[in-house]
Amino acid sequence: MTEELSLRERKKRETGRIIWTTALAMFRERGFDAVSVKEIADAVSVSKMTVFNYFPTKEDLVMHPMAEHIDEPMRVVRDRPSGVTPHAAFRAHFIAALRRFDAATGLNAKPLVRDIQQLVTKTPTLMMRMLAYNGLGERMLADQLVSEGATAATAEIMAGQIMATRNVLIHLNRGTLDGGRAPAEVLPEAIVNAERAFDLLENGLGDLFARP
Repeated sequence: MTEELSLRERKKRETGRIIWTTALAMFRERGFDAVSVKEIADAVSVSKMTVFNYFPTKEDLVMHPMAEHIDEPMRVVRDRPSGVTPHAAFRAHFIAALRRFDAATGLNAKPLVRDIQQLVTKTPTLMMRMLAYNGLGERMLADQLVSEGATAATAEIMAGQIMATRNVLIHLNRGTLDGGRAPAEVLPEAIVNAERAFDLLENGLGDLFARP
């Protein structure tokens, strides 16, 4: 019985993978808005309802890998060791992810990753979904900080600053790859940028670039 369920689960996952990769290929070729869910279903030889059973909305056909990272900032802070500040935990997490060339850092040039990033950037509805994910992740992080004793205002300020720092670093990394550089070449620079960004987050801007 266990083997039967395992086989069924593997088949289910494979069907989901085929739907997803087929949809992405069609979106890349024709654009997100020009492809209907029915066309995707027909291409995979399943019903439209089957597609929605795997992906509740059309946007989920593109965004579901990113959805898995929504609660990541909250988890990093929640699971940090005793004595470690939230921003220090996130610094260590982000730099470790850079060294792995994790797609979530923007420092990943795999064709599938780049295709998804470009598709999101070019499609307003997907950009709106990305902004919603970012807002939800920030809200979850703020709630975690409140659960640790921060006031609501302090938690929102801290969460906003941590998320903004992360987002700027992702933007910088993607920009360097857009310029044709390889992730391995960019890595040392990306780490320096991350260290600098989190130093500023930790110590504040102070009198940086004050006019004489």
